[in-house]
Amino acid sequence: EAVAADWMLEFACYCLCRRFREGRAAEFRRWRDVAQALINHLSKIPTHQKKTVYLCQLLIRTAEGRNLECHFENDQRISPLESALSFWTLLEREEIKLEKIHEDIRRLIQIQIVAVHMENGYFREAAEVLERLFTDSESDKPLRVKLATVIKSKDPYVPLLQSFSYNLLISKIKSYVELYMKENEANFLIQAATKEVESKGLGATALQNETVNVNENDKMDLETKKGFVLSIILLRDMLGQKLTTSTFSLFKFWLFYGCLNSLQNVEKHGDALACGRRRKRWTHKEDLELKSGIREFGVGNWAKILVHGDFNNRTSVMLKDRWRTLCRIE
Repeated sequence: EAVAADWMLEFACYCLCRRFREGRAAEFRRWRDVAQALINHLSKIPTHQKKTVYLCQLLIRTAEGRNLECHFENDQRISPLESALSFWTLLEREEIKLEKIHEDIRRLIQIQIVAVHMENGYFREAAEVLERLFTDSESDKPLRVKLATVIKSKDPYVPLLQSFSYNLLISKIKSYVELYMKENEANFLIQAATKEVESKGLGATALQNETVNVNENDKMDLETKKGFVLSIILLRDMLGQKLTTSTFSLFKFWLFYGCLNSLQNVEKHGDALACGRRRKRWTHKEDLELKSGIREFGVGNWAKILVHGDFNNRTSVMLKDRWRTLCRIE
C-alpha cells in the first residue's frame, strides 16, 4: 500500500509541476485535488517524500497567491503566499545545491506578500505582515527597511514592487520546477506506462503518427494518454488481488479524478481516436483563427495555437494538416 501511494504521489506531483509550468489552470486544479487527497492520506510524511510534498504545497499556495480570501492556515491572517513561504523554507532545508535560486525565490515571495496586501488596499495588514516576515538579523535589515518605506508611501506601484513583480516570482518558480522535473524524469508510473505501450503496441499507430514534428505540449498529451493506459492496467491487476479498502479507494480516486479527467480534457480538444471520426469541413472563421495563431506563435506551435484559438473540435495535428493545405492552395 505504501509503495503504491508513493508511485501515485510522485506522479501527481510531476503532473502538478507540468500544469503549473504550462499555466493550465483548470488541469492544475484537477491535479491539485489528486495530490492533496494523497497527501492528506499520509499519517506521516516519509523522509524520501518530503521534497515532493513540500513542492506540491508550495505550488498550490502560489497559484492562489493573489487571493487574500483563500486561507490554508487556521490563522486567518496568514495569506496564501505567507503559507507558501513556510513550505519554501522547508524545501530549502532539503537541498544544498541551489543557493542562488533559493535566495531569489525567498526574496520574491517576501516582497510579493507585502505587495499583494498593498494592491488590495490592506496597508495596516501589510505592516503587520512585515513584522512577522523578518527577523532582526542584519542580512534581512536592508529589505525590511525598504519595504517599510514602501508601505508608508501607500503606493503599490513603486519601482521596487514593479521590479520584483508577481510575474517574476512565477517565472522563477517555473525555473525551479523545470529543474525538479529533469531530476524526476525517471518517474516510475510514466516509465512503466511507456514500457507497457511499447511492449503491447497499444495505440502504436496513433502514437507514431502524432510524434512527427510535435512540440513539447503535444508530448505532454501523449504522456497523459500513457498514464491513462497504465492506470487501467494497474486497476485490472489489482482486482485479482486481496486489497485493503483504503488502497483500493486511493487507486479509484487517482484513476477517476486524475486520469479520466485528463483524458476527458484531451477529448474535449478533439484528439482523434484510432477508430476515427467523420471529417468536418473547415470554416472561413477557423482558417482566419489558424492564420492569426501562426502570426502570434509561429509555425509548429500547434498546441499553443489550438489552446488560444476558437476551433471547432480540432486537434494540433489537424491544424498542422490544414496549414499545409492552405499553403498549397495559396
